[in-house]
Amino acid sequence: MKIAISGKGGVGKTTVAANLARLFASHDYKVYAVDADPDSSLGSALGLTDEQMAKIQPLIEMQKVIAERSGGGAFYTLNPQVDDILDAYSVELGNIHFFRMGGVKQGGSACYCRENTFLHAVVDVLLLGKQDVVVLDMGAGIEHLTRGTSRGVDIMLVVTEPSKNSVQTAKVVRQLAEQLGLKNIKIVGNKIRSDKDAAFLEAQFAPGEIIGMLPFQESILEAAMGGPVDVTDSSQPVGTALRAIYDKIIQAS
Repeated sequence: MKIAISGKGGVGKTTVAANLARLFASHDYKVYAVDADPDSSLGSALGLTDEQMAKIQPLIEMQKVIAERSGGGAFYTLNPQVDDILDAYSVELGNIHFFRMGGVKQGGSACYCRENTFLHAVVDVLLLGKQDVVVLDMGAGIEHLTRGTSRGVDIMLVVTEPSKNSVQTAKVVRQLAEQLGLKNIKIVGNKIRSDKDAAFLEAQFAPGEIIGMLPFQESILEAAMGGPVDVTDSSQPVGTALRAIYDKIIQAS
């Protein structure tokens, strides 16, 4: 099962990614939790300390490995072998293997081709070669996906709040994903405070496009100030709603 999660910054995308990873891990799946958003904090959301995070080198910064795998000089290998990187450079949290991708460099930046080739090769291995669960926490842009790797994505979840700006970003992400050929794109409504919020989102998307809505919970916001937040407890409204989303993902697989 390969899950890509995207959405506007601040909508709770990383919290959703971290807790879906926890749910899969709690059901004995081996989970690759991938921080593919340079501005996110998936590792912290999973419970890694600041000290642990500081020791994790983003793949984009592994210049020696990149040079060895993608060749030297003016030419580089388009399909570097990177399968062993997944275990060798990840941090284990029980059944969860976490690692950071680092940012895909944009055109015009110096020497970006080799690093980007390496990152795309890692995503290829994850999305096309692994039989385990992959949770890819992405930014509002989906630069890590290409038309090739998008074939391996089983579902893209786009997280949005009930606001005009957040919904607009979600629609842009959906359009980008559709252009890459992704077929299964679902919306997750987050921080729903009222029936009015839910009705607003339902009016913005086609019937069946929203896979679930997570209610706003003040205690989660307060807990997040002190560290990672586990919202998988089904005794809480958010936990119940998240487990319902998890069940739908499993049923569709």
